Amino acid sequence: MPADRLLSTLLRSLQTYTDQQDTPRILGTASSLLTTLGNPHNLSLLTSHLLTAPAFWDRPDGLRTPLRLVSVFHSAVTAVVNYHVDVRNHKAPTLLPGETPVGGGLALDEWIRAIVAGADDRSQRWKHLVVLGGLLIGIESLEEQGLDLYWASGMRKRVEGALVRAANLALVEVRERSEGDGLGGQTIALVLNHSFGCLGDTERAQIDYDLLLPVLLGTAYFSSEGFQSAYFLGGLNLDVRVKGEKMDWSARSSSFRQVEAIMSRPLVSSMGPLSKLIAHSVENVKDPWLIQTMMDDLAGFARALTTQWRQIKFSEIDPAEEARYLEEEALNSTLPLLWKLLKAALFATTIILRGVFTRILRDGALAADAVAPVLASQALHTLRHLYFVTSRLGPASFSQHTFVYLTVIDILSAYPIQADRFLKSIAPQQLGQIPRHPLDRILDLYFLNTAEHFSLVLSSTTNEELLVASAVPYLAAGGNRNMLPIFEAAHSVILAVLTAPQSADITAKHLPFYIDALFSVFPDNLSPRQFRLAFKTLMRVTAPPSTLSASHPDLPATLLELVFYRALNAPTEALPPDETALALQGSDAPPPALSEQAVLALTLIEALPFLHIPLLEEWMPLCAELLNQISDDTMREAVKARYWEVLVSGEMDSERSGAAVAWWGTRGGRETVLFGRESDQERVKMMSGALPLGPPLRESKL
Repeated sequence: MPADRLLSTLLRSLQTYTDQQDTPRILGTASSLLTTLGNPHNLSLLTSHLLTAPAFWDRPDGLRTPLRLVSVFHSAVTAVVNYHVDVRNHKAPTLLPGETPVGGGLALDEWIRAIVAGADDRSQRWKHLVVLGGLLIGIESLEEQGLDLYWASGMRKRVEGALVRAANLALVEVRERSEGDGLGGQTIALVLNHSFGCLGDTERAQIDYDLLLPVLLGTAYFSSEGFQSAYFLGGLNLDVRVKGEKMDWSARSSSFRQVEAIMSRPLVSSMGPLSKLIAHSVENVKDPWLIQTMMDDLAGFARALTTQWRQIKFSEIDPAEEARYLEEEALNSTLPLLWKLLKAALFATTIILRGVFTRILRDGALAADAVAPVLASQALHTLRHLYFVTSRLGPASFSQHTFVYLTVIDILSAYPIQADRFLKSIAPQQLGQIPRHPLDRILDLYFLNTAEHFSLVLSSTTNEELLVASAVPYLAAGGNRNMLPIFEAAHSVILAVLTAPQSADITAKHLPFYIDALFSVFPDNLSPRQFRLAFKTLMRVTAPPSTLSASHPDLPATLLELVFYRALNAPTEALPPDETALALQGSDAPPPALSEQAVLALTLIEALPFLHIPLLEEWMPLCAELLNQISDDTMREAVKARYWEVLVSGEMDSERSGAAVAWWGTRGGRETVLFGRESDQERVKMMSGALPLGPPLRESKL
């Protein structure tokens, strides 16, 4: 069929709504005509009708409708540009008589101008982005494939400028019509998300980010094309089936199909680039108030997500016990997709928060004393509500989260009153008790991990009545392997409080209890590395020049004796490797297996740099004596190497080093450490070769 007749037929088809099954056929015809029509007026006419066609826009299929039209213009410009490249390289096929060249014989500039002219006043401004975005993305993708399009660079720059101007006009339009979260705002977000990487720095700087940021955030988090205000979890619980003690969630349920539909949405499937665009907008908005409003919105979304999750039966299962309480389909099929969606929300939020605090570090208005602690508290609340997702990955598993978390803590630490208020707002509801609900325990874990960083700026009263009281119930929970992370967090909080300078009285009060707890859980529920770290911390707290050493000078010696006498009778079998040892087993220098006795000997040796001189001189020989009690040669050599490292590696100050050198060189230290066990064995051999007792030998007459 001739192109003109085909165009007339297509234009008539576009005037009425058609079934979605006919859409691919119509779009295919439109794409073909865009590359064959030779009359610029016809190209403009076709483009104009595509942007206003009732067949597409009377009942649009969400963002899939503008995305399909972007693909039409992308495909058309790709075909036209490729043809012009072949012509320039003399690779274009010879045309048969009556055959129309690609692009209708028009020059590339003329063809693009004709297409852009179709984005006229008969269609909304945001629809113009569909045309300009498709053209720009098509040209960019060809350049990424290595095609040299220097001859089209001028036209490309004009398309970039036109896209930015159209975006700004469209943002004004959707704001005036209050359509920021409607199809208009969603289309702006879609096109800019795909085309932002194609824009140069000059064009990016011309975007009105003050208008763009609310549209992007509303589309991503609160619209029907994004995360739907976290309410997609609302009906899930109705489809969870309990079979005995196990739960199941069918892949045929309506709630699971909804999760699949959300994951396939154009914006959700490209949430990574979209979150980076939002973060870029945050860094470039002119009105700081927009950022504060956005932080409220993010906190509200995260809070709603946690609230919705709590209503689901799956939240009642501890993550470590899912294999026990979940059916096969839920464990390996349906729930993993839900967690993928939740992780997408977590990653997007984290990237946006990174943009916020990158901006705060260089923005005087946001860094003001009246604003910075408020934003920091909001960010920590947001991260807390998302922690049921983060805890599955590990907080340190991705650098973006680590940067945001530590930066926010650093900012809030400069405001002790606000930090105190924040920690009290997220503290466990019932201090002194371990909650039964797994989600509450996850929130307790977040509280302990966060509170640890504020012990230096909190008052001694808050440290004792809030931090210590929250950690104490978990100190005895190390026997439960499912609660090991929160058990370790509780130990870290106690150590952080005990090392705070303002906590001398608290340390004296709670130290006996903590030491008893420490020795009761090692080595069964506390790894050697953690025990050594904890004891070293206690020695630093109790030894001079700490405040506690003035009122309790005998504490260091008492702690050393507790370890020493336990080590004399400690088991000598190798302990099972902890997570750190397992991770290093494949390295060039895997750590040796150590017994409880060897670990206790290392603990004493690593405490030496904190002792005052008289106590150091007393305990260096005792550590050497304990070293020689280790029967296993490999373990003994490992402890011996660590002893030498402590003495010579600079861990001691100059005065202690002088005492150590004197003991090593002139008081028998070298012989005791290096040859003490061999000397004992030689002495035993000499004694075993002596003559037995008997009558005196008769005197010879010779």
